[in-house]
Amino acid sequence: MKVIVNGKEKTLKSGATLKTAIVGEPYNKDTLIAVHLSEEKLVQETSDFEILTNRGTLVMHINDTPESRMWKSLLTDRMKGVTSRWVTHNLIAFGSFPTELSVNRSENLYRMYDVFLSLGGFDNSTTYLMVAKDNHKGSYGAGKAVIGRITVGRHLVDLFTEGDEILDVRPMMSEISTENVIVTKDLTYKLEDGYVIETMVIIDLDEKSPASAEHILVLSSKGYMKATDVTGSYLACSEDLDVEIPPEDTGVRDEGCVAVRCEGVGTGRLYILKDRRQQSVSHNIAGQVTNGSAIVKYAKKDDIITIRTNPPRTLAVGMTQKEGEEFLKAAGVEAVRTGDTSDDAIIVEQTPERTVTALKEGKVEVFGVAKDRVFKIKLNGKDPRSEHYFRKVTGLSHKPIGSMTVQFTFEGLPMVTFYGDEMKGKDLVPQDPFKKVKRGDIGITNQARPHHGLMGIRLQDSKEYGPTGEEPYGTNIIGRFDDDLDRLMKDLNDDDIVYIREEDL
Repeated sequence: MKVIVNGKEKTLKSGATLKTAIVGEPYNKDTLIAVHLSEEKLVQETSDFEILTNRGTLVMHINDTPESRMWKSLLTDRMKGVTSRWVTHNLIAFGSFPTELSVNRSENLYRMYDVFLSLGGFDNSTTYLMVAKDNHKGSYGAGKAVIGRITVGRHLVDLFTEGDEILDVRPMMSEISTENVIVTKDLTYKLEDGYVIETMVIIDLDEKSPASAEHILVLSSKGYMKATDVTGSYLACSEDLDVEIPPEDTGVRDEGCVAVRCEGVGTGRLYILKDRRQQSVSHNIAGQVTNGSAIVKYAKKDDIITIRTNPPRTLAVGMTQKEGEEFLKAAGVEAVRTGDTSDDAIIVEQTPERTVTALKEGKVEVFGVAKDRVFKIKLNGKDPRSEHYFRKVTGLSHKPIGSMTVQFTFEGLPMVTFYGDEMKGKDLVPQDPFKKVKRGDIGITNQARPHHGLMGIRLQDSKEYGPTGEEPYGTNIIGRFDDDLDRLMKDLNDDDIVYIREEDL
């Protein structure tokens, strides 16, 4: 049997499962997969009619009244060849033709572009189709008898003169697509011939919103994204709200639009729209979904979705100078080596970092250091708020190698401290006080002390003071320096930059 997976046709054995079908495709474990079983096209008559004339085509949207239902069922065939018998500043009269309308001499209000029926001489054998050219009152023999309203071609109304002809009247048709879609994580799901499968959501990034596009890349850096909020109108990811996003590209947000909030409560929240929304100055347009819309449509809160972007992230931090140069060249970007320029040196900084900007400029500077100058740390997972702060301040929240700038150190000091962010440090709630800290422990001064946000590494065991020199109640322990402390401290001075990583190089 044949199925289509992410736009590519595959031939599988009868009875094959999803597990077989998605081999080699972008997919992260336990993420959603959309399976389109079939698609049918239904042609449906709308409430709009085309009135073809020698002057051009009008479109009338009919209402649901006895007169409109009669006109629709009995009179549309009688319109062909009918001419305009008279034209005034108020109306155009096309006719005549016979009907079974009852005489009603009441005066009624008509709005510009209303279409209604009238009886010439109060006789239903001479019925006319009237088009109001302005707002006015009148008694036309058939009561109000409005059957619809001109919605398209209004500019033609003032062009009609006596003798102009209705060439034809025909209903407009709409094509409705109905899909049978299953969204599942079950890789044992059995497939049938003709099924269409999507394992991922692909987002085309908006080059006019480089910061917002980079935010998408950061949120999906592991290859997937969590649906933290789901409504009938959007799917959202609120996993990184501690960011600064400048105002960028805005506009009407159509279905599949990926937007990032740039101001107000929830700045940094990413939205994938399920239907059309008006422009908002607090939402930047960051991209557009081009594959996997069914996954977005049917995902539930806390579901995980495989994400791929076009273009992919162009960040060489964490690679060697040689690897980074080749990686960037493949993306069409020239790498200018700085710092330690040897092939084996590790890239710890890239300027510019943002993918959209790097691709646009076509050149970046990559700063390298010796591999043994990138130190491993290990966070303990006991204090998510303090760890979040640490990753934000060091840059580990959005790239594989972060940095800390030495605030104070000298030979024999039992700790080394690093600059933090005093404003962000105000939110660091105290942990349970430590009983003892060991050499290599990493800590942060919490909000209970004036220097909240200061970071430090303990160089000597202590029961009294933490890694930043604070007492237990003013210290949050978040992890350990998992590398050679003697190598770190050799020749270390104030304002030196220390590069750190959580993963192996």
